[in-house]
Amino acid sequence: MFAVVRTGGKQYRVHPGDKIVVEKLDGNAGDKITLGDVLLAGDGGSLKSTGGLTVAAEIVAQAKGDKVTVFKKRRRHNYRRKQGHRQLHTILKIVAIGDHKEPKKTAPKAAAAPAEGPTAPAAPAKAKGKARSPEAAAQEAASEAQAETVPTPSPAPEDEAKANPAQSGDVEQPAKAAKPKKAAAAKASTSDAAPAKAAPKKKAK
Repeated sequence: MFAVVRTGGKQYRVHPGDKIVVEKLDGNAGDKITLGDVLLAGDGGSLKSTGGLTVAAEIVAQAKGDKVTVFKKRRRHNYRRKQGHRQLHTILKIVAIGDHKEPKKTAPKAAAAPAEGPTAPAAPAKAKGKARSPEAAAQEAASEAQAETVPTPSPAPEDEAKANPAQSGDVEQPAKAAKPKKAAAAKASTSDAAPAKAAPKKKAK
């Protein structure tokens, strides 16, 4: 989650855990402060309402910026002034944005060692449903034992001849012999050929 806050006339985009340098704020190192001027907030690609949203921060240190030289001069008036300046700054660490707090770094937990000694037997699972009467339970056990002892006859006959009896009207017909392809081709060629023309007769002189 990110937020855009305004402090000291400047705007800063912050995330939980970031450190920023802002204009001087009252407080000592380690003090907690709240930035209430939140201009924009969002999580990923979606924006959230900034109504009542605050940013919690912690003062890391009070510091000064780089030295700036201020030099003034007026020509032909023998007027020169030189002055240095270092702006006061406050270094902040963003702790949380609204309810979103900085993720804490935790050490990886060691794998739990298996407990030594005999393991306790697992408790038997309770039967679901209503409790049965002893008479019903005895009757059900007797029916199961009877079903196991008496073999059930197979509906399909064992003999293949019994399964597929031959009918009296069925007579096996011999398969027709295949005609040779060459003879058929020769016959087709002779039948399709055009009749030969008769030779013209010579006239006697």
